[in-house]
Amino acid sequence: MKIFGFFLALFLLQACRQHANDRSEMNSKMDSLQKQLDESYKPGLGEFMTGIQVHHAKLWFAGQNQNWALADFEIHEMQESLEDIQKFCRDRPEVKAIGMINPAFDSINNAIRLKNIVLFKSGFILLTNTCNNCHQATKHEFNVVTIPTGPPVTNQDFRPAK
Repeated sequence: MKIFGFFLALFLLQACRQHANDRSEMNSKMDSLQKQLDESYKPGLGEFMTGIQVHHAKLWFAGQNQNWALADFEIHEMQESLEDIQKFCRDRPEVKAIGMINPAFDSINNAIRLKNIVLFKSGFILLTNTCNNCHQATKHEFNVVTIPTGPPVTNQDFRPAK
């Protein structure tokens, strides 16, 4: 019986040692993964805003050409980018002001749905002014958005496909 107790104790000791080794190995792997996450690329607010700026210009030219499918695509790209900002840049205080853009998006979406160029133009002006109001509210007033005067890319036709 003593021998059985000895082997049982030895077995339990070995199991505890193995459990400690497994736990140590798991902690090491978790630390390594956390380091990889911390060092992985995360787009900054500026990168997102630059993308939004391009979509803003493309939206204007799509609407001016009454290419409603493209306009719908571009406005939704802008909305997705703002959602990504809220996801990836939530530590930035400016992100709290993003919701102020929603009425302007509603206005543009309505104009696109109705395929109404007059509503589109007024909605786009509202959108542009709201961007600037947000920049002022977040102390980025030096970044002034305007209605584009030239297409952001020269390799895209903004007219509707025939």
